[in-house]
Amino acid sequence: MVRVYLVLLFGIISVSFAAIFVRFCEDVPSIMIATYRLVIASTILIIIYFRKGGKRFDFQKVDFIYGFAGGLFLALHFVTWFQSLKYTSVASSVVLLSTGPIFVAILSYVILKEKQSKEIIIAIILAIAGSAILALGDSNADFAFGEKALIGDFLAISSAFFVSLYLMVGSKLREKMDILSYIVLVYTFAAVILLITSILMQIPFTGYSVKSYIFMVLLAVVSQNLGHTAFNWALKYIKTSVVSLTTLGEPVIASFLAYIFFGETIDKFKFIGIILIFVAIIFGSRKGEK
Repeated sequence: MVRVYLVLLFGIISVSFAAIFVRFCEDVPSIMIATYRLVIASTILIIIYFRKGGKRFDFQKVDFIYGFAGGLFLALHFVTWFQSLKYTSVASSVVLLSTGPIFVAILSYVILKEKQSKEIIIAIILAIAGSAILALGDSNADFAFGEKALIGDFLAISSAFFVSLYLMVGSKLREKMDILSYIVLVYTFAAVILLITSILMQIPFTGYSVKSYIFMVLLAVVSQNLGHTAFNWALKYIKTSVVSLTTLGEPVIASFLAYIFFGETIDKFKFIGIILIFVAIIFGSRKGEK
């Protein structure tokens, strides 16, 4: 279990760099960043898959169904989250996105029959409270209200729901599928869906700065293929609710990275939020083993 949590920590750090990489892609639309992220990530993985001896995609029909569902939920997570930022404030979006562990706790109990201990329930409450305080610590934080903001809030909650379903599918498939086969299947489906979405929205694929392309490659390699894959690998060994809980460590690490790269301050609100999230992750992880 020590190895599992070390891999999760590595995943949190890798995913946390996403905010930094996206910040450097100033001239690229959000949906296109997500598209490049998944297309590059899945292309690399397909090459690795065949170089490791895979002559064909040896999946059963049910694997393709689950894989498509996982890819669809991952793509919808990115699309709804990015779109929510166009309608509501970052603070509102971050807090509502942090409700993901609640959806996971309920769905994993109903679908996977995973009973949630009181430690995990308390940890989820602490983590959401920490996320809210962390969002308040942003010097530009302002919770949005109004009809337009309601649309953004709905999209943010939808994003939390979709990422919960994505983790649920991963937990189911990882019981019988090795990690490489799983991520090749799911990331490729997500890439195709995002590619089609970008084409339908008539978003240009070219014309961006060289710097942006470099950071989109880093986003694919570091945040997706290393970060997300670490979470998916851990789904075989620990409860889905705990994996979901640990993902809330992303804004914590991202805050420290923003301080290093952009000189953003960590005030008392952010500090309290960070402590609460860390306590929640450690507390909930005690009862995380499947």
